Amino acid sequence: MKGDRVEIVIDAGEGTRTYEVVASRAGRRVEVATRRGVVEVSEVTRTGTAVRTARFMASRVLALVEYPVADGAHPDEQEG
Repeated sequence: MKGDRVEIVIDAGEGTRTYEVVASRAGRRVEVATRRGVVEVSEVTRTGTAVRTARFMASRVLALVEYPVADGAHPDEQEG
């Protein structure tokens, strides 16, 4: 759903970096998958086609926080 968001914090050697993947249009969602030591965060359409994908080495990921949209709530009405 529009407003789904995943925040990824990684170890960048000299500190941390934060990345964010957001479902930018209605009908899209954000999916997270871990495969072979790689964490993939993808924005996906209703049909399952990945629009954009961010990949991170699992050993570098410090935190992965999912912010799903509350049912029936508009994304702009949420606190955050």
